[in-house]
Amino acid sequence: MRTYLRSFLTREAAGQFIRLSFIGGLNTIVDFSLFNLLRAGFHFSLFWSVTLAFTFATALSYVLNRKWTFRLAANRGSVRETVWFYVVNLAAWGVTVAVVDGAEAIFGELTLLQANLAKVAATAIILIPKFAGYRDVVFGKALRTERHDHASVE
Repeated sequence: MRTYLRSFLTREAAGQFIRLSFIGGLNTIVDFSLFNLLRAGFHFSLFWSVTLAFTFATALSYVLNRKWTFRLAANRGSVRETVWFYVVNLAAWGVTVAVVDGAEAIFGELTLLQANLAKVAATAIILIPKFAGYRDVVFGKALRTERHDHASVE
């Protein structure tokens, strides 16, 4: 367990986390913009506003994290990788919906500002578990393969 926890304290992991956070910030802007457009502009329900915005941001996140955060050279990911990416993000979506719905259950119908604050809280809760899921589960096999291939060339 200590070895695993130490793996988050390497220069490589720090760079990945910083890139993931940057992409997360960009995706948060996309997610929040779409969420607010759907909720306030088109009067979608809270559930559908969260769900559609989260789905779009997740697709963007997959492409950017694969290419930039983890710097995987292959142009395309595997079906397995894509499925696991969505599994990790479905769990994160569940936490997001639970936090927003929980806030609404506690405080009553949320204003747009309150709903956005609940989404910020959910984003903070899911950041580190998503990083671990992406690094170790989603892209782990591709990262190990590329490291092995790179080591074989040297």
